[in-house]
Amino acid sequence: MTAPAGPALSLSGLCVSRGGREVLHDVSLEIPTGEVTALLGPNGAGKSTLVLAVGGVLRPSAGRVLLGSQDLTRRPPEQVRSAGVAIVPEGRRLLPDLTVAENLRVATYAMDREEANSGVERALELFPELRARWRVPGRSLSGGEQQMVVLAQAIASRPTTLLVDELSLGLAPVVVKRLIPVISSVASSGVAVLLIEQFAHVALSLARSAYVLEGGRVRYHGTAAELHDNPDILHSAYLLRK
Repeated sequence: MTAPAGPALSLSGLCVSRGGREVLHDVSLEIPTGEVTALLGPNGAGKSTLVLAVGGVLRPSAGRVLLGSQDLTRRPPEQVRSAGVAIVPEGRRLLPDLTVAENLRVATYAMDREEANSGVERALELFPELRARWRVPGRSLSGGEQQMVVLAQAIASRPTTLLVDELSLGLAPVVVKRLIPVISSVASSGVAVLLIEQFAHVALSLARSAYVLEGGRVRYHGTAAELHDNPDILHSAYLLRK
C-alpha cells in the first residue's frame, strides 16, 4: 500500500498546562504517513501530556493539532478517534472484565459491521496468538498479551495515525521483540506512527525521524540514524540505557 504524501498529523506551537503549570511549551512536530516517528525524552518531559492533548483529553492553551487540513485542536476524544487517530496509552488500559473478543468489539463499535470485521481480521493477522485467547477475560492475560490486545484494539479501528505511549513498559525483552515488527508493519501499510519509548534503541531501530522532548520543549529533531550516532544528545536527556 502506498502512503499518501505529506504529514498525516502535525502539531504547531502547542502549549498545554496541567494542574496550573504549563507542561508543553511551543511544541511543533510532524508525523508523516507510512513511517515511524520516535518521540524520546526523560520522565516528566511532557510526552504523555502531548499524547493526551492530541487525543482530546487535555485542551491546549495555544497552538494547533492538524490531521492533514482538518483541525483537531480542542476536539473531544470521540471526534479525534472518528477522524482516524488511535491512541495506545501508557499502562495497557484494556477492559479487564471483558474477553479479548469483547475488547475488540468495543474498539470498533462506531464502525459499520463490514469495516469492523475487516479491522478485527487485520488485527488478528498481526496477532494470531490472540485467537487462542479469544474468550479469555483481559484480567487473566499476561502483561504481554494485554499489550497485544490494546495494540489490536487500535489497529482494528483502521486508523490513519497511531500514537503508542511506552510500548515496552513493564514487558520482557522477548515480548518487545514480538511487538516491534507489528509496529513496522502498521507503518508500512500507510499509517503514520508516533512511538514514545523509554528505551531509545528500540524506538530508533524502528523510526525514520526522531524528536527529543525535554522540559516540555523540543530539544532535537532529525533522523533517527543521526540521533543514534550522537550519544551526547541522548546522555543529555537521560535516555541512553545499556
